[in-house]
Amino acid sequence: MKRAVIYIVMSLCILGAKAQNLINADDKLVHFGFNVGINVMDFGIKSSMTPIDGKIYQSEVSSLTPGFSVGVIGDLRLHKFFNLRLIPSLHLGERTLTYMNDIDDELFKTTIKSTCITVPLYIKYSAVRVKNYRPYLLVGGGVNFDLAHDKTKPILLDYTDYFIEFGFGWTIYFEYFRLSPEIKFAIGFNNVHTSWEDRKHENGYLDPEHQKYNDALSRLTSRMFTLVFNFE
Repeated sequence: MKRAVIYIVMSLCILGAKAQNLINADDKLVHFGFNVGINVMDFGIKSSMTPIDGKIYQSEVSSLTPGFSVGVIGDLRLHKFFNLRLIPSLHLGERTLTYMNDIDDELFKTTIKSTCITVPLYIKYSAVRVKNYRPYLLVGGGVNFDLAHDKTKPILLDYTDYFIEFGFGWTIYFEYFRLSPEIKFAIGFNNVHTSWEDRKHENGYLDPEHQKYNDALSRLTSRMFTLVFNFE
């Protein structure tokens, strides 16, 4: 998979270098596009360090599974070097939490799946174009809605989160379109962990065995790394 992605990117770079394409493409006031790619979701974890049944449980993200991302692009030209971009996106992903304690070798694992709709707004700064290449940086933020609200799981995430995101990319100009491999990293602001007391007010089955794993967490914040390919 990794070799295939590298091969495709290198092939496209070589192809894009043959002639100068789409000379006036960056002068458009408004344009649209789409992107597809992969993501890796993570958590920032703060344990409560509260003794539970005489044990102090701590948790870590033990497995990061690549997920799928797709989005639509709306771009407004502000200046020769600056653009305003709105990119509503769908992200499918998961993380595995492993719990351990300070007394024995007990281990407990749970997988948290997410189906996220993000609505970010970015400022994009592009460098001077050189032939068919133009690197850029972007920074922004937005809101995240997690629709995978499985109330039977030990850990329940909040529906809504706000985040800041930054990244970089490289636009390659082809005869009929622009392709931009882009890497971004998002950091959530909110504590997305739903406490056991709050879960009691929601309809759904609560397994008493899950309470200790829920109470072992004080704070969860979202993290996400994405590699996407923009087509514009």
